[in-house]
Amino acid sequence: MAIDKDSIEKTLSQVRYPGFSRDIVSFGLLRGIEVAANGKVTIGLAVTTADPAIPKKLYADIEAALKAAGVNDPEIAISVTVPKNAPAAATENKAPANAGVGKVKFIVAVASGKGGVGKSTFAVNLACALARALTEKGQPGRVGLMDCDIYGPSVPLMIGINQRPEMEGDVLIPLENFGVKVMSMGLLIDEDAPVVWRGPMIMKTISQFASNVRWGELEILLIDLPPGTGDAQLSIAQSMALNGAIIVTTPQTAAVSVALRGAAMFSKVGVPIIGVAENMSYFEGPDHSRQYLFGQGGGLKVATALDSELLGEVPLDPAVRQGGDHGIPIVISHPDSNAARVFKSVALTVLQKLATAS
Repeated sequence: MAIDKDSIEKTLSQVRYPGFSRDIVSFGLLRGIEVAANGKVTIGLAVTTADPAIPKKLYADIEAALKAAGVNDPEIAISVTVPKNAPAAATENKAPANAGVGKVKFIVAVASGKGGVGKSTFAVNLACALARALTEKGQPGRVGLMDCDIYGPSVPLMIGINQRPEMEGDVLIPLENFGVKVMSMGLLIDEDAPVVWRGPMIMKTISQFASNVRWGELEILLIDLPPGTGDAQLSIAQSMALNGAIIVTTPQTAAVSVALRGAAMFSKVGVPIIGVAENMSYFEGPDHSRQYLFGQGGGLKVATALDSELLGEVPLDPAVRQGGDHGIPIVISHPDSNAARVFKSVALTVLQKLATAS
């Protein structure tokens, strides 16, 4: 392999930051690469951490990667900045005290028993509607959205975010758009990269989203769960002190039966059901007539069976799909549409129910 800056950077892009699945190059830690005429390679890195084990591990991993690529005796300089108010020394790779969900007032899961019901679309629009409602109350920037759909992370596309999150020490800084702070696997991997992971790796990533992301002070954090009722969903429900869950379904019988099975998981772990949302409820024609393309009343059936409330029926509106494709949710792009009004109503109902329950 030819030893030049490009090849060195490619090699370094294979070195992961300790405790994360993302590499040091995409995290923006690399500060310089020099290749002298005699082949001497010098690497500069800058990290912010209170854990002395982090730079040691980085040094060893970088040295091993470069030697494997044919670089002899690389010179590696790592500049370390200790975060303010951090302990002078740390013996474990822990996130700072202000990371994670400690300052989040309410944590709500958005769940469905099956895929294809528009759960992520619902979660994105609900998050934007919540952000607008809180901004009107003088609480801007108090909504977070954690995309835990590891295999199909579509939230970044739908909310118009395509940058990489920055990192301070051991903590990821969520990106923000439309007043919603977002963290997603889609922000940490290449767009076309498949996620071929087993359960333990998925759970480690989800755990990092909770404890190694600086969410700050939030009124509400929505968690977009992956479809189904597997280990990931159960572990989140058990470990994240959820204040409640919203079940998303569509009207047809197949979706209703699976939604009920998905909701049963929450009852087993003591998480209350805030309510049920029916997505793609009907199509409204130019004459305002309604066509129930997928049947009718499925959401109400689920809510009744769960002894809960039907939060709203979201119509099948092409603008919802267009908003998701273009990264501008319908709550933002068409705030006066019927679909946007439903999301706003659901947001206000959710806030009221959480406040009453607390």
